[in-house]
Amino acid sequence: MSNLFVTLKKVGLNTFFFLLIGVIFLAKLYPEWGTADSPIPLKPITGVGISVIFFFYGVKLNPRKLLQDLSNWKLHLLVQGTTFLIFPLLVLVLYAIWGDQNSYIWLGTFYLAALPSTVSSSVVMVSIAKGNLPAAIFNASISSMVGIFITPIWMELLLPATAIGFDLTDTFIKLSLQVLLPLIVGLFVHQYLSAWVGRHGKALKNLDQTIILLIVFTAFAESFAEKMFDGKTAGELITLGGLMLLFFLVMMLLMDFLAKSMKFNDADRITVLFCGSKKSLVQGAVMGRVMFPDPVIFGVILLPLMMYHALQLIFGSAIAQRIGEKMKNTI
Repeated sequence: MSNLFVTLKKVGLNTFFFLLIGVIFLAKLYPEWGTADSPIPLKPITGVGISVIFFFYGVKLNPRKLLQDLSNWKLHLLVQGTTFLIFPLLVLVLYAIWGDQNSYIWLGTFYLAALPSTVSSSVVMVSIAKGNLPAAIFNASISSMVGIFITPIWMELLLPATAIGFDLTDTFIKLSLQVLLPLIVGLFVHQYLSAWVGRHGKALKNLDQTIILLIVFTAFAESFAEKMFDGKTAGELITLGGLMLLFFLVMMLLMDFLAKSMKFNDADRITVLFCGSKKSLVQGAVMGRVMFPDPVIFGVILLPLMMYHALQLIFGSAIAQRIGEKMKNTI
């Protein structure tokens, strides 16, 4: 049991995770602090913070190392195909059968499905499960960059059928200026700043997490202020959590089936399993802040992603630990 707690801490179920839960309760108690009338200009602060996050993310990436990892192309195609095709297509099928175009929860679920994979927790889980670590790093990094383009395109397909207006060109321009440009600049200065970033990794991580906490706080504060969650019972939230858990487990089973069908070795199969089933709360929060300018709606849209994020950490880490123990016994 103690090993499981250590694993959970490594993959993200730590102080930051509980602070995320805390800021939602804080937004419920003091919604006025996160609205446009707040005495603190949180919206401009988070806008600048998003660019800072992606600048330093670009600095951390090694362009030369990314090019070297291109050789395992079958694995990369499967992971990226799962992340950006199978996930959203599955939700689109379910939406066509049971979807409600007036439901922001459905919209949030599709947004979750269209997002890129995580970086840190995917890599850590692959490492714990004794998978192909270089391939995990490559796929998590590429997914984050590709998602800047693919996620808005997917949202364009669904949003016109909802009550939310969506301008794809305007979204691309905003994401390019606020997210892509800082990331590219970071890549170009990698050789000059990577050592400095390495030395100040803890401080930069705290900065990233603070920005995410502010984004989540303002999104939920606006939603609470406009009473968007009124009428939502505990039973409905528990049901949504159960559905998100089922979604996660189904995707993991599907990843395992596809990897075995393509006759991947155990290390590559593990990488597919954990990189292909994860979704990024960080990018969901920062990209959503640009794509959904109405923070009242954005708070509700974030709800499925928040639940999926928590469940993928808890159950994913337990599965990773179990696989890692099995792999250790076979060596």
